[in-house]
Parts: sequence; C-alpha cells; structure tokens
Amino acid sequence: MARDYGGGSPKHHQVESKKKRLTMIFGVSALCIVCYCLGAWQTTSAPVSRSELYNRVGCDEVSSQMKTSNASSESVAPHLDFESHHQVDINKSEAVQKFPPCAMTYSEYTPCQDPNRGRKFDRKMLKYRERHCPTKEEQLLCLIPAPPKYKTPFMWPQSRDFAWYDNIPHRELSIEKAVQNWIQVEGDRFRFPGGGTMFPKGADAYIDDINALIPLTKGQIRTAIDTGCGVASWGAYLLKRNILTMSFAPRDTHAAQVQFALERGVPAMIGVMGSKRLPYPARAFDMAHCSRCLIPWQNNDGLYLIEVDRVLRPGAYWILSGPPINWKKHWRGWERTQEDLKQEQDAIEAVAKSLCWKKVIQKNDLAIWQKPLNHIECIRSRNVVKTPHLCKSDNPDMAWDRNMETCITPLPEANNPNDVAGGALEKWPERAFAIPPRISSGSIPGITPEKLKEDNDLWKQRMERYKRIIPISKGRYRNVMDMNAYLGGFAAAASKYPVWVMNTVPANTNQDTLGVIYERGFIGAYQDWCEAFSTYPRTYDLIHAGGVFSIYQDRCDITYILLEMDRILRPEGTVIFRDTVEILTKIKAITDGMRWKSQIMDHESGPFNPEKILVAVKTYWTGEANKQS
Repeated sequence: MARDYGGGSPKHHQVESKKKRLTMIFGVSALCIVCYCLGAWQTTSAPVSRSELYNRVGCDEVSSQMKTSNASSESVAPHLDFESHHQVDINKSEAVQKFPPCAMTYSEYTPCQDPNRGRKFDRKMLKYRERHCPTKEEQLLCLIPAPPKYKTPFMWPQSRDFAWYDNIPHRELSIEKAVQNWIQVEGDRFRFPGGGTMFPKGADAYIDDINALIPLTKGQIRTAIDTGCGVASWGAYLLKRNILTMSFAPRDTHAAQVQFALERGVPAMIGVMGSKRLPYPARAFDMAHCSRCLIPWQNNDGLYLIEVDRVLRPGAYWILSGPPINWKKHWRGWERTQEDLKQEQDAIEAVAKSLCWKKVIQKNDLAIWQKPLNHIECIRSRNVVKTPHLCKSDNPDMAWDRNMETCITPLPEANNPNDVAGGALEKWPERAFAIPPRISSGSIPGITPEKLKEDNDLWKQRMERYKRIIPISKGRYRNVMDMNAYLGGFAAAASKYPVWVMNTVPANTNQDTLGVIYERGFIGAYQDWCEAFSTYPRTYDLIHAGGVFSIYQDRCDITYILLEMDRILRPEGTVIFRDTVEILTKIKAITDGMRWKSQIMDHESGPFNPEKILVAVKTYWTGEANKQS
C-alpha cells in the first residue's frame, strides 16, 4: 500500500516555506518603516508656545509670566539616545560639575571691558576703555546672576519704547539726560521717548531731516554705524526704514547705555574709538553717524576719521551733528568760544578733504560728507596732497586687535570715475540674496556663486527644521547671535522674522567672509571665542553655534566658551548647537551643570547624518539681593 504524505509532494512544502519567509520579511520591513515615520513625525511637530519648547528639552522650570499663560502643550518629544549607535563613552556614575552663581556684584560683568581692570591701562587715546580680557587665572567659573526681580523683556516692537526697571536698575541716564529725552522712569519700567542730545524732538523727526538731504528709504542705504550711540534711538528708528545699524559706545560714565539699547531689541556693542581698529571689515557700512559723540575727529592726524573711511563703502555718507556744526548758533550753550569751534570745524573739513570726501550739504545742525565711488581722482591728488598716504597693507579687512593707521585704505581698482570700486550692490531687499561683489570677483578663495546658492538652499532647509523645534517665527526671540556665521545664511533665512542677527566670524580665519555678510545687507563683527564678546550679560534671546566647538576645542577650554554663552544669554533663552555627537555630548555634560536643559536631536536630513543638533534652554533663576558682596 502506498504511503500517504497528506500534504502533497516535498517540493510543494519548500515553495510554501519560501512564501512564508518572504511574507515575514516584507511584514517586518513595513513595520520598521511605519515606526520610523511615526517617530520622525513625533519629534518634528512645531512647538506652539515656550512651554512646549521647555517640554521638548526636558525643562521643569518656566517663568512666572508663562505660568499665568493660557497657552500650554502636553506634547513631549521622546529622548534621543545615541550611545549604542555612535559608541560615545559616557560614565554615568560620574557626577556633573555644578557651577555656582557668582556674587551679585558680577551681575553686569563685562570680562573684557571691566572698569577695575581698565584702570591699570593708559588713559591716552582711551586705551583704558578698550578690550583688556582676563588672564586664564582671572576667568570666572561661576554663573552670572540676573537681578532678583528680573522679568522677560517686552516683545518687539513694544520693546523699542519700554524696558523693565528691574532688569537694568540704573536711574542715572534718566536724571543726567532728562532734558534731552533719552530715557524716563515710569513706575516699574523705563520709557524711551526717542530723544537724543541733538534731537530732543525725537529721533523720528531727526531722521526725517536727514532723509530730506540724502535718500534713506530707497533701498540704497541698508547698513549704518552709529559712533557713541547713547541708548541707540537713532538706530532704533532707522529699523522701520529697513536700515540696520551697528551702534556702539564705551562702558563709561553713561551707565549701561549699550545694555539699554540691547534690552530695547536694538543692535549694539560695547566699543570705543581708541587706538585699535573697529572689529568690522573694510567697505562695510553705507552710512556713518555721529551726534555729539565727543570723538575728537581732528586729533591724531585725523586718525578716527580715517578709520571711519576704512569701514565705509564707496559712495557712503558720514553725518555729523553737534559741536562744531552750526557753532554760530550754539556756541554759548556749548560754553566754548567761537574761535575754538571754528578752528575745530576747519580742521575736520581739512581731514575730510584729504580723504577725498565731498561735502554734500550743511543745513542747520546737520553736515553730510560722501566718500568717493573709487580712488581714481584721489590717487592723482596724492601728487599735490601728500598726507595721508595710501596704506600698503594687503588686507584692509584685518581688524581684530590691530592698531589704527594714519593712512587711507585703498579701494579696489576701477576703470573709470563712475565705477563703484569693488562692485555695485543691489538695493535692499534684493541685496540679501544677490551675489555679493566679493564673491563674484573671486576675492575669497573657495567661495563661488554656486557655493552661495548651495548655502542658501541649505539654510532654507535648516530654518524649516528650526521652525518645528523652536518658536523663531512667533516673536519669542529678538536679539540673535550666530557664533560662526560663514556667509550669513542663517541671518538671510531668518530675515523674514522679527529678529536681527549679530553675525560673528572667527578672527584670523582662513576664509574671512564678514565682508560678504555686510554686502548682503546684514551686520556683524570679528570675534575670538576664546575671549568674551563685547556685550553686557543677558543681551541675547537665541544663540546659534554651528561647528564652533570643532573650531575651538583645541584652542581653549570649551567650558569657558559655554560660560560666556551663559553670560550673554537671557534667562529662558535658547541655544542651538550643531556638531558631531562626540562634541555635543561633551557640551551637554558641561551645560547640565549650568542650569540648562537640553536634548540632542537628529540632523534635518535624517538620523544617518553624523552631524546632530543639540537644543538647550537656560532655565529661569535670579540672584538674591541679600547675598551681595
């Protein structure tokens, strides 16, 4: 009797077995894909409030202002663990180093412009007010405390006109400059009426007077510099005319003037016309301004006006108001003799003429000069006017910790008198995405128009990712710092939001791109991040640090860079780091001891990119009034 196999032949069994295995493989693969997509969707939903941002990075502490807010979210991003994938060796048992708060006497500490340290230096040419950074032994290993009653600053544009008194508890300017309408105390807040020493009727009216003399609203003027800015009302009111102003003033007897400017949401830095070049490239600004800024323009062979000439673009304007302009009307009020004031104006006129500037107009309290489009005629005139001579330096952009020179910075060569030396710029806003002359001319090795387009496309993608992580488009941030700005792509991508960006380019870099950033219509400064930045504590809402620590990890202790970031970041401010997982892990280990809450996230292109993102939030805490020492 034949044996019954009951299921067909052995060959049939093999076929069925193969089918089952294939079905299982496809099923598992489909399940993996579904799980990955679900995970990606969960980690990229857009935060709708600051509370949700806190939840994303694991923050428990929020400000009292947010505690009363109706906006809330229960969405919490899952923790991302990279150890098993990237072999990062973390000793879980090792205790995190906790950084204590500094004494309240350091609440407004500016490491490189510390008045106590400055007194040790020569007062000649204001050298004692220049940058003098602490030695390694003098650097602080503690957290700069906010004042005891610190509040979240007003949002822009309300912040232009108001600031909380408790954030900057200084009444000196409201008393000293009461007649000039710089600043007024109204209950628990400051109000900024927009006045100035030479514009007591307000900066708006003053700017209208300037606009009647030169075109401020046609897009030709985009970047400006205000020397001796006070509380930066001139720059504040130029913003609505789409002009971005770099305002600077020293840390001096006018207490906290730059701090007031930044609290208002207006670009500003601590700086002084002393013996060093300003930390900006040549041909950066479309306009410069001095309103009774007390800078002796005629002294030292015109050194300070020569430095203004270096940073002005071809065809740019220099505006002067206050002494000695219109001295025949004001000499009694200025308590100076007519002879003295006339001599000063004649000396300024002579320096301007020697720089080949043309005086455009003098009307009432305003005088305006214009820098030439090129140096064709200026070079010819050197045969008659011997000084100042043209500089021999091959890099006029070199400005970090470099002495000023009494020579004219030569402009790039031009073929005829009507050519703009170095190349003409597009009007704003087209200027932001046009190819800058420094790139089209090939003057920066390795940077081509194609590289710029790639960078713009890259930042378009990155900004879309950031919008899903942080509320950058919601008005939450105003003052933004890009610590490694490269071509200014971050600033360009963020230009549609109510923010301004301080673009910093590492000093002595092989690719000096800060001039490109200015040609695109943005502002910034050179900076060595092994030193402190020239600003007050708590002046930035958002800091972007892309690749910064890869640059500096072998140059200096990154702990001090992170403590400096903590100093300039406002309570509840945000930092975005971009780097390798190994470096981000080191950063996170340090910031966990700085009262920051943070989380590592995937690159916008997905989990297989070795570059990751670390989003950190500085928690809200303040110093205690009874612990002053």
